[in-house]
Amino acid sequence: MSIEILRQKIREKNNPTVVGLDPNLDFIPEYLKLKYYSKYGEGLKSAAKAVYAFNKGIIDNIADVVPAIKPQAAYYERLGANGVKTLKKTIEYAQKRGLYVITDGNRNDIGATSEAYADAHLSTINTGHDESTPFGADSLTVNGYLGTDGIKPFLNVCQNNQKSIFVLVKTSNPSSGELQDLKLENGLTVYEQMAELIKQWDESGKYIGAVVGATYPSQLTALRKRLPNTLFLIPGYGAQGGTAADIIGAFSNGIDNGIVNNSRGILTAYIKNGSHPSDFGRDAKVAAVKMKEDLLAVIK
Repeated sequence: MSIEILRQKIREKNNPTVVGLDPNLDFIPEYLKLKYYSKYGEGLKSAAKAVYAFNKGIIDNIADVVPAIKPQAAYYERLGANGVKTLKKTIEYAQKRGLYVITDGNRNDIGATSEAYADAHLSTINTGHDESTPFGADSLTVNGYLGTDGIKPFLNVCQNNQKSIFVLVKTSNPSSGELQDLKLENGLTVYEQMAELIKQWDESGKYIGAVVGATYPSQLTALRKRLPNTLFLIPGYGAQGGTAADIIGAFSNGIDNGIVNNSRGILTAYIKNGSHPSDFGRDAKVAAVKMKEDLLAVIK
């Protein structure tokens, strides 16, 4: 799948929302954890199984509302081999439900290592006897601050497999400006230079998107002018303080020019509402619909 497939799904659902599947164990209803603890004992295996059951419940309820999910790899890797297996199963299950999957891994390196990351997350591996798919996501977040050497292997895999990557440009965290806002000799900031590199790598915006935080609305609006054809992946909405009004600059060219992430606001809606834990999926859908309405109120 290329980025155009994601744009199409955004248009079909009329919803530029991606749900971040960042299943902190504190988010998982206690009854789910106890179910697997009683069967497998307390430990990483039972925790990973509870996470997968939770993910399936979220996906089943939001699949007809949102176009994509974004599992954060760290939350799965912290559960070891069982968690990594859960990541793969979550990707497969979401794709069966018609969702576009962006693995949030912020991977990068150079040379053969970069190729290995790209193959692992977006391609297949020749084991000597067959072609196997390690994870099979549709897209992957990538740290581009190693330069072109770290991007070319990902871009090659994207072009050969109809996949995509989202490159970090202006991130949503409070300290991002310590590096990204520094001025270079050419007069551009570091993040503006990264945007220029993205144009060099993929000016058409067919395979490379940009990660631009909702917490910096003026920079986001300026980056849209600099990257008119690039799809923006926008973190920072909700718990980090970003609002619908803050992201409007990303959508000057239409609803399919960006996709806004929300994790905690959807995964923990049942906790915020004081609902019965078994209603976590229902409340997640209600929260996703409210977010959609919030975004559409400002996007023309």
